[in-house]
Amino acid sequence: MSVKFRNGENIPLEMHKTRVIQRLNLLPIEERLKASQEAGNNTFLLRNRDVFLDMLTDSGTNAMSQAQYAAMLDADDAYAGSETFYRLEAALKDIFGTRFFLPAHQGRACENIICQTFVKPGQSVLMNYHFTTTKAHIMRNGGSVVEIIKKEGLEVTSDLPFKGNLDIDRLRQEIETNGAKNIAFLRIEAGTNLVGGQPVSMANMREAVKIAKEAGILTVFDASLLSDNLYFIKVREKEFANKSLHEITLELGSLFDLTYFSARKLGCARGGGMITNREDLYNKMIGLVPLYEGFLTYGGMSVREMEALAIGLRENLDIHVIEQTPVFVEALVKELVAAKIPVVTPAGGLGCHVNAMDFCDHLPLEQYRAGALAIATYIASGVRGMERGTLSEVRKEDGSEHFAEMELLRLAVPKRVFSLSQIKYVADRLTWLHENRHMIGGLRFTFEPAVLRFFFGRLEPVSDWPQKLAEKFRKDFGNSL
Repeated sequence: MSVKFRNGENIPLEMHKTRVIQRLNLLPIEERLKASQEAGNNTFLLRNRDVFLDMLTDSGTNAMSQAQYAAMLDADDAYAGSETFYRLEAALKDIFGTRFFLPAHQGRACENIICQTFVKPGQSVLMNYHFTTTKAHIMRNGGSVVEIIKKEGLEVTSDLPFKGNLDIDRLRQEIETNGAKNIAFLRIEAGTNLVGGQPVSMANMREAVKIAKEAGILTVFDASLLSDNLYFIKVREKEFANKSLHEITLELGSLFDLTYFSARKLGCARGGGMITNREDLYNKMIGLVPLYEGFLTYGGMSVREMEALAIGLRENLDIHVIEQTPVFVEALVKELVAAKIPVVTPAGGLGCHVNAMDFCDHLPLEQYRAGALAIATYIASGVRGMERGTLSEVRKEDGSEHFAEMELLRLAVPKRVFSLSQIKYVADRLTWLHENRHMIGGLRFTFEPAVLRFFFGRLEPVSDWPQKLAEKFRKDFGNSL
């Protein structure tokens, strides 16, 4: 909720109070420099004890409510037929209106099952934009990804309210050119993760799904970031201004053939699942759940987490719950825009996305601009963000780099975790870093895994720029952390 103060400011107001806290640790910059070196200049490999504000992701890091913690005590710890499963299944049926539910331990486990079931070698998957694990599972099963996001979705600065929308003309063209039989499915991702957490409008989803279904193409919805997308549909799409969030979720449940989600994002718990109204799809996937995940009534999830998830999903129908991340992201984006720092606009969900392409435009693309900015941000602030650029891509078959269309540093804002003073701290340190941006140098691999290299690859700076940056910080800030 944004409340106008007497001085004219519109300031995000938390509609909750903090009752359980976790101590944070802000290391001196010299120790942050050492920690970055030990982590191979990869923020994924930093130890959390060395991190001040963890803005790597919202996956599994959202704060749970007291109702969720209380529900965990009611868990029915049975291998098969647990009452916990049936409570979660009932919550999903109520919220989305779907008949069938298959649990999994997280979203990428769902992608594994979906891609093994529906992707055949040589087929393509059409989508508004890929996520790293989604693309990996599709390629692992012999398929390819075709991005059909509107061109405005890849423009960093914009005032388009739904930059995650599909290009409808491209969708028709791909179907006509390649033939429906060569398309495994159409996948629409809520709150497009890799291009700034930008939402998709209901109108666009309706049109795209209608075209796909007329062609006999399966439609799949990744609802992992649905909470933020629900907020934007409610506040940016006039048709839904007076509709309840439950009415919106019911329409989404009926719109797609198959919906899957990561509960680490959607329900502020840990787990995932697939829901559908089509019994034939359910029956095609059912055998892979016990093979990879666990029995059908737990699917690799802890029953305690399942109880928390059932409550968390229902809490997503409360506007004060789902608005907290978008309004805090907007507050951070406004601070950075005022400081003339290049960021993705309009503010989306998930987090603030700093445009490393411009921030570090003095660096060659092959020296990983977003990766360099991520480690420079950690050194300057103790804030851990995530590279969402070329490091997150896959090399071409000839071994050359596939340069990302956008080079972003994602600063995730998990639900109900950070305070406004912490958001302002992030803006302050980024402003200092931007003023000294030409001190940031590039990175190169010392260890490069063949698959999902951004997770555990190790890099080194191309010069001693991290030390020089730390020295400049100490000169400017004195004894301050």
